[in-house]
Amino acid sequence: MTHAPTAPPSTLLIFMLALGAGFAVACLYYAQPILPLLQSDLQLSAHTIGFIPTLTQMGYALGIFFLIPLGDRYNRKHLILIKSGLLTFTLFAFSVSHSTQSILFLSLMIGIVATLAQDIVPSAAILAPAGQQGKFVGTVMTGLLLGILLSRTVSGILSAAFGWRALYQIAALSVALVAVGLWRVLPTFKPHVSLSYFALLGSMLKLWQHYPALRHAAFAQGLLSVAFSAFWSTLALMLAQQYHFGSVVAGAFGLAGAAGALAAPIAGTLSDKYGAHSVTQLGAILVCLSFMLMFSMPFVSVYWQLIVIAIAAVGFDLGLQASLVSHQTLVYALNPEARGRLNGILFTGVFIGMSLGSWLGNIMFVQYGWMAVVLLACICASFSLLIRLYEGRRLATLV
Repeated sequence: MTHAPTAPPSTLLIFMLALGAGFAVACLYYAQPILPLLQSDLQLSAHTIGFIPTLTQMGYALGIFFLIPLGDRYNRKHLILIKSGLLTFTLFAFSVSHSTQSILFLSLMIGIVATLAQDIVPSAAILAPAGQQGKFVGTVMTGLLLGILLSRTVSGILSAAFGWRALYQIAALSVALVAVGLWRVLPTFKPHVSLSYFALLGSMLKLWQHYPALRHAAFAQGLLSVAFSAFWSTLALMLAQQYHFGSVVAGAFGLAGAAGALAAPIAGTLSDKYGAHSVTQLGAILVCLSFMLMFSMPFVSVYWQLIVIAIAAVGFDLGLQASLVSHQTLVYALNPEARGRLNGILFTGVFIGMSLGSWLGNIMFVQYGWMAVVLLACICASFSLLIRLYEGRRLATLV
C-alpha cells in the first residue's frame, strides 16, 4: 500500500506540489507566444515552426503513456526527482541549439520529461484525506493550470527583454530550484503493485476496457484539449499577422486565460459536493459558448475584437479546467490502487488532443484563416458535450 498520512498534508507540501506541477507543465507552452521570434531567428518555414508545439505535446502524450504508470510500481518521489533533473538538462540544451533537427528533437524530449507534472498530481490525491481528494487535487491543479497559462505571459515578456535562449535557461534554473524544494518536503511513496513494466502497460489496456467512464472521460477531455491547443498554438501567429503585435502582447492574453485556472479548486469542491459528472457537463457547455462568441469578431471593431478574444479565453479556460479537475476526480475514484495508470490514460487522451489541436490548428490557420480555427474549436467542444450527455444517460440507466 501507498504511504497514507494520518493527517492532511501540510500547506508547504501542497504549495510545493502546486509549484512543481506549474513549473513543469509551463515548459510545454513557453514556445507558443514566441513562435514568430523562433521562426525568424532559426529561419524556419511557417510549416516547420508549427511542429515545435506539436512535437512537445506529442512527447507529453508519449511520456504519460509509457512513463506515468511507473508511479504505481516505484517510489513516486524518486521518479519526480529524476525527471526534474532530465527536464533541467533538456531545457538548457534547447537554449543553446541552433539546428532545426536538434530544436525539433528537443521539443519532443521536453514534452516527454515534463510529464513529471503528472507524477505530482496523483501524489496530491494519494496524500489527501478520504473525501477531500477533489479539494487537494484541485489546489495542485491550480498551480499546474497557472503554469500552463502564465507561461505564455512570462515567455513573451522575458523573450522580448532578454531573448528566447535566456528564457529557456531561466526555465531550466526554475525547475532545478523547485526540484530541491520537492526533495526536502516529499514523503516516501510505497508502490501500489509489484507488476513488471510490460505488465503495467498491459494492465492499462485492461483498465481502458473495464471502465466505460474512463473511456468517456479521456475522449471528452481530449476533444476539449483539441480546441484549447488549436487556439493557443495559433494565437501568436494570428496577432502578428492581423494586428502586428509581438510576443509581449501575445503572452499577455495568457493573463486573461489564467483567470480560468482559479476554477480548479472550486471545481474540485463542487465535484466533492454535487458530483463530478455534472461539473464536466457545465464545463463543456462553457467551452462551447466561449468559442461561439468569437464568431462575432468579423462584425466588430479591432478594439472589440481583442476584448472578445480575452473574454473567450477566460470563459473556455474556466470551462476546460473545471472539466479537467472533475474528470480527474471521476477516474481517481474508479480504482484507488491504479491512480497512476488511470491518470496516465486520462492524460494520454488529453495530450493526444493537445498535439492534434496544435497540428490541425496550424493547418486551418495557414490555409483558411483564424475563423477556421474557431470553427474547429467549436466542433470539438460540441462533440465533448455530446459525450458527457451520453455518459449521463448511461449512468441514469444503471441507477
